[in-house]
Formats: sequence, C-alpha cells, structure tokens
Amino acid sequence: MDSSVYAFVEDLRGEGVERVLDRISGYGVTGITVGAVHHAAYDVTPHGLSRLTLRHDGAHFPAPPELFAGLRLSPVPGFLNAFDGLREACAKRSLKLHGWTVFLRNATLGTEHPDVTVRDCFGDRGSLTALCPAHPDVREYAVALARSVARLGVDSVVAEALHFRPLKPQRSFVPLGPMDAYLLGLCFCDYCMRRATDLGVNAEVARDECARIVGGVFDGDPPAQGEVTRAALTAYAGPEVVAYARARSETVTTLVSEVASAVAEEGSRLVFVDSTGAVKGYQHGLPTPGLAAHDAWQLGVDLVALGDLVPAFGVLAYARDAARVADDVGAYLRSVGKDREVRAVLRPGHPDSDSADRLVAKARAAKAAGALAVDFYAYGLVPHPVLDRIPAALAEVQ
Repeated sequence: MDSSVYAFVEDLRGEGVERVLDRISGYGVTGITVGAVHHAAYDVTPHGLSRLTLRHDGAHFPAPPELFAGLRLSPVPGFLNAFDGLREACAKRSLKLHGWTVFLRNATLGTEHPDVTVRDCFGDRGSLTALCPAHPDVREYAVALARSVARLGVDSVVAEALHFRPLKPQRSFVPLGPMDAYLLGLCFCDYCMRRATDLGVNAEVARDECARIVGGVFDGDPPAQGEVTRAALTAYAGPEVVAYARARSETVTTLVSEVASAVAEEGSRLVFVDSTGAVKGYQHGLPTPGLAAHDAWQLGVDLVALGDLVPAFGVLAYARDAARVADDVGAYLRSVGKDREVRAVLRPGHPDSDSADRLVAKARAAKAAGALAVDFYAYGLVPHPVLDRIPAALAEVQ
C-alpha cells in the first residue's frame, strides 16, 4: 500500500535531510510529502532545531521566471535551496517525493494585493489570507505555481487550499451560528458575482439577503442553530443564496481542472486535498456529524465533477473513531468514483490517536473502506515516540 509522511522544509533544514529521510524511510513508508509552498504559521515543533517554529508564507524553490513573467502575482520567496538534491536523496532510499503546495492561503500576497482576496456581503475584505479562486490574477498564479512545483521532479503535486476557505475570525464576541458564519464567509467580489450571474443566479439578491441576516445577528437577533445543510440554508436564507453557494463550485472546478492539466503537462499528477475534514475536526478529532464528502460543497468543492478531472484525492481523516474514518473514505470514493486513488491522511497522535492500537485501527479501517494509500501528518509536529507508531499501522495494511 502506498504511503508517505508529510514534512516541512524547516524539518529538513533543522535536523538535516539525511537524518530526516533515514528516519522516515525506517518507518516503512514509500514516500515523503514535503511542503514546497506553505503558509505562515507558529508551531510547536517537539524535536526541531527550534521548539517553537515561526513559518512564513513562502515557496521553497526558485520560481521559474518564464512562468511568472507578466503575471501580477508571484511566489513569496522562502528557502530557495530547500529542494536542492532532495529528489536524489529520496531516490537513494527508494522514497517517492511529493510536493505539498498551499495555493490560495497567503497573507503576504493578500496584504500586498487586497483586491485579490475574498470580499464579504458587507463589502469588507477582512480575510487577507484568503485569495479568491474567481479572481483572474489568482487563477493565473495558481496554474503557474502548480507548474513550478511539478518541474521539481516530484511524483505528485499535493494541492491544499485550492478552493474557497471558511470564515475564521480571531475574535468574535457575537454568537454566530454555523449558518451565520457561513453566510458571512461567502465571497461577493466582482468576479464571484459575475460568475454567479452568468449561471443565472441573482447575485445581488443573494448578497443583500446575507447582509440582512448577518446584520440582524450583529444587531442582536438570535443566531441560527444546527449544521449547515442545503435544506436548512434554503429555509434560513432563501433559494437565491443557496443557488449562489452552488455557483461557487463552477469556480473551483474550472480552476482545479486548469491546475490538474498544467501538472500533467509537466509530467506529474495532482492530488487534490479538500480541507473539509480539517474544518470539521482539526482541533479535537471529533468532527461534526456530516461526512466531509457531503459537506465539501460549502467550500465550493464538487467532488463528483472533480472525479472526472483529478486522478487522486487526499482525505483529511482527522477523527478519533476508526468507524468515522471508514465512513469518510467510503463517502469520498462514492463521490469521486471507485477508479480514483483516495489517500487517507491520518494524524498518528494528539488529538486523534491516543495509542498505537487506535492508529492501527484507523489505518485498517481506511484500507477496508477502499483507500489505496495512507499518509501521516506531520513529521515536525509530532514527538518521535508517536511517529514510532507508524510501522505498526503500515504492517496492518500492506
């Protein structure tokens, strides 16, 4: 069974490429998924050179100038020599090398070019980390970025944040319900509204309804209760808002199609990672009831459509319960098609796995549900004794 360990460039720089690859190879995995392009973060790194690691937005390779010539957006430079000799070092250990790429989450680009970020129903651009996938400049940037990573000679380009993102304010003392937060997170920039209008949606009505409902909650109306579903959203906000939300899938599908084609033309393949699994269970490993595949539409992800365009999918199976992992993997396969590769991404420790036995059970459940690969997230964030659970998990699925 195929497998890999996610790792950050800072892991390789801090501990040394040879040491990290030797340890990862010793787990019995078949590959390593390295963060070629990542977003800013501040992480506890228990065995890193620094025990607290500050990550900056950055592409960790020299951007080919011919790909970005004439484009408004270009990659933020990171550690430009991070991939030097890495493919050869992996090949020496018979490890595949995958290029983990965060596409549309970039506060540096958003701050420099706020007009390419999402705009809410009130006209505010309050999330400068979220680049809008409908904006032409963002779409050109994403395709060029994908080609750049593919040219590193990676076995696959693992695409994260290649869709809309949910609203995540740092502070809110207004008790927004899930549907209120969803409405506030919808993008109503000119390009999103134009695309929706072209699909027959009255985008202005949708925007005004969102502003009316969320504005009412800001003024003291009770927040909406319950999970976000299309039926509940129709009853709460009306059919035009639901139609507007549906129109976002065309934006994401066409962008992913362009990126997948570009990656294939460069001799690699795309692994599309839908972040819904992380939205539902990242903090605690106790995802809300709806399966990730069924809720992916909220981020503009149409898995049925993407199943015809993308060869492989990463399922963020961030759950403590093995049965939930199996249910999520199975739902993805039913959506994207049985002939597509589904890779279950598991966290070997906190907060999902409190023992090797629990990790083993989840790996077994993922395989039984049809996953063709199991990946582990992430090397630098997890103590070595927890990473040492990986061989037992792989032994169950080989």
